[in-house]
Amino acid sequence: MPAIGVLTMELRIEHAHSLKEKRHVVKSLKERLRHHHNIAIAEIDYQDLWQSSLISAVTVSSSRQLAEQVLQAVERDAVKEVGSMLINTTLEWVE
Repeated sequence: MPAIGVLTMELRIEHAHSLKEKRHVVKSLKERLRHHHNIAIAEIDYQDLWQSSLISAVTVSSSRQLAEQVLQAVERDAVKEVGSMLINTTLEWVE
């Protein structure tokens, strides 16, 4: 049975003063994580707010352990990329 993991990351982008500035940060983060980890990633909420974003990354693997390793690496790289802008993360499993 494949394992499907969903990592949701909440960002607070204090320095953004427009949707354009916010989208630049979000797009850059999504592209780097997608390219480096081969995951599906999308902004899933707060699209119309300047300083907030909710992003989910999804991976499918043959085992839960491998999927968890991928999503932990995604979270580590997100922290390296955006630092304190990452204010909350949750990891969920699709059964």
